[in-house]
Amino acid sequence: MKSLIAIAALTVSAAALAAPSVEMQTSAGKMVIELNVEKAPGTVSNFLKYAKDGYYDGTIFHRVIDGFMIQGGGFTADMGEKKAGAPIQNEAKNGLKNQRGTIAMARRPDPHSATAQFFINHKDNTMLDYPGHDGWGYAVFGKVVQGMEVVDKIAKVPTGNSGMHQNVPVQPVIIQSVKILSDK
Repeated sequence: MKSLIAIAALTVSAAALAAPSVEMQTSAGKMVIELNVEKAPGTVSNFLKYAKDGYYDGTIFHRVIDGFMIQGGGFTADMGEKKAGAPIQNEAKNGLKNQRGTIAMARRPDPHSATAQFFINHKDNTMLDYPGHDGWGYAVFGKVVQGMEVVDKIAKVPTGNSGMHQNVPVQPVIIQSVKILSDK
């Protein structure tokens, strides 16, 4: 009986310590992303808020560069930019690296300008790591744990220009939903 109680306690403890994760359903398939709340607490909290609010539903991967990254989370299929919340602090000094399959925050030249947009690294991109070319780098906050073949598929779609935007998929790759699997 004691061993059953100990096993149950360990199971509950492991579940309580599980990293937050999301399921991202796209028009190209599904991926599961594990978020690193320990190393990037503010960034994970920000991403989960957008996910809970349904902000990402119907957005697209609007910048796709094979052998580099796929970027999404800020534009609709007609390339309309969604209004995002306030920028967050850059957590690129967290020790996480922009390796293949990791998710990081997209930003403007200001290191603390990230809002909702993110990118998934299609290869190891060490030049994006802290300290980067501007003394900051790009904050990694998780990794794809299922569905990397979907990232590879998206990276291979034909792209072109749309207005002032380059590397835009010719056929939109839609983020249909971002469902929180666990937020512990």
